Amino acid sequence: MVQDVRTYAGELDEDPGRIVRSLPAAWVTFGGIVKTERYSTSRQKYIATGRFVVVVGDYNTRSEQSARQGGTVRDEVGTNLLVESVRRLLTGQDLGLEIDYFEPGRVRTLFNTGVAERAMSVFACEFDTRWVEHALENGKWPERGAETDMAFNRYHGRLSDPDPDFLRAGLDCTSGVITVSDLIELRKQKHDQHES
Repeated sequence: MVQDVRTYAGELDEDPGRIVRSLPAAWVTFGGIVKTERYSTSRQKYIATGRFVVVVGDYNTRSEQSARQGGTVRDEVGTNLLVESVRRLLTGQDLGLEIDYFEPGRVRTLFNTGVAERAMSVFACEFDTRWVEHALENGKWPERGAETDMAFNRYHGRLSDPDPDFLRAGLDCTSGVITVSDLIELRKQKHDQHES
């Protein structure tokens, strides 16, 4: 259907006459994070909503309508079929990533114009998805040695040591003159096998 699927790198900002040679084509780009909402009362989990955009384009030597609807020849696909196909392929998919399924969004016309005696049609197909982001505790830095903070470890960013294990708690109760005190062990310590 298309000659190529690439990451969008501003091709449509160039001379449209140059990109006509690469059509029909599809470009993929990240449209940004459009919303972030708190996910838990701890203020450490957030749901981020990201938008991805697939731009599809085609041309036809006959008319703008043929550029959208396709022609009589097999390689005259038309942008309408490209839009329908992209939405069919991506809706409900997570592409093996730790994200929610892609939800189809708006389809916008970017170009419906003539270029060098050819009609060019370009549309942008938007897809939204969500994922969970974890925030640091207030006043903390990324944790030394933590897998989620490997980028900060790798590039020698400022780090916090991991919190110590919570192994025991003390309890003091006073009632009149009598004081009761106890130490509660939360995890048994390993002892040497030779101890008796």
